[in-house]
Amino acid sequence: MANAADGMNYAPKGKPNPVVKEGEFPFAVIGLDHGHINGQCNGLLEAGATLTKVYDPDPAKVAAFIKSFPQAKAAESKAEILEDDAVKMVAAAAIPNQRGALGCEVMRHGKDYFTDKCPFTTLGQLEEAKKVIAETKQKYMVYFSERLHVESAMFAGELVHDKGAIGKVVQVIGLGPHRLGSGGRPDWFFNREEYGGILTDIGSHQLEQFLYYTGATDAKVLSSAIANYDNPDHPELDDWGQVTVVGDNGATGYHRVDWFTPDGLRSWGDGRLFLLGTEGYIELRKYVDPATETQGGDHVLLVDKKGEHRFQVNGQVGFRFFGELIKDCINRTEIAMTQAHAFKAAELCLQAQAQAVVVATDGGRPAAL
Repeated sequence: MANAADGMNYAPKGKPNPVVKEGEFPFAVIGLDHGHINGQCNGLLEAGATLTKVYDPDPAKVAAFIKSFPQAKAAESKAEILEDDAVKMVAAAAIPNQRGALGCEVMRHGKDYFTDKCPFTTLGQLEEAKKVIAETKQKYMVYFSERLHVESAMFAGELVHDKGAIGKVVQVIGLGPHRLGSGGRPDWFFNREEYGGILTDIGSHQLEQFLYYTGATDAKVLSSAIANYDNPDHPELDDWGQVTVVGDNGATGYHRVDWFTPDGLRSWGDGRLFLLGTEGYIELRKYVDPATETQGGDHVLLVDKKGEHRFQVNGQVGFRFFGELIKDCINRTEIAMTQAHAFKAAELCLQAQAQAVVVATDGGRPAAL
């Protein structure tokens, strides 16, 4: 399932590192609209969670899911899962504009919720989720896979936060190109109301990383822009976007996302992250190191006071988020990720999308600025 050429169905696998025994943390799945659900389940299963049931209104999607995860039983309805007291968490990858309402429903049934990014497509959905969390005390966690399921990104976090390898992080530059592969995309992917726009969608990865690596707890969107440069047949699709932010600690971020990964690249996207610190800098080549014979990604380049260092950490770091999340759900702690962090990242990408200047439309026609 770890399809390196197809971002929508990219589902990393790591080494099992269970934090609970079989049956101790049962979870179920509702909503199979995005292939990221496979990565979400891989991570939870490797951390020891027990997958019990799956529901989606499309029987074909359920059948394909069970082929990959035969331990899951097909539920006859969403209610069957929501009313099952044994289920501790619901993992979901619904159509983006349906994720907020589903999460509130899950939490009102006394279960924690783990959704694919983006967690919301409107600020109203975010505010409603905050109200339901206050009422239920449940968790609304988000699968920001471009950090949480990338070993180089996890390793960079250790370098920055545990070892202080580059001093204080003062700027993050994130590049998030993706392959469109429009022939295999569902209709909702091209409908702005359903997918939310490029900065809301894949931009959410970028703004979450900005907050994490800089340690900012709040930020302001300084500028943002979107365009449809090359997809006139899908006028509601943003195929390019950028955003500049400044954190409450003064750190800055520039982030670009797009759907222009060329067919010649062996990965679905040449994701890069650059961290500038007061005592050094780090570059991540997450998924590929182009024009080299090196297979795989997870390349970390570190320059510090002692010299130049290069690491390839694929298969060496693991994905601790999932085990930490399970323990957070059991202990009601916030080690894996705070609710405030997840929601601030969501808020920033929604604000960036809402105020974005449109620079090109209809496949490249310059917008009237």
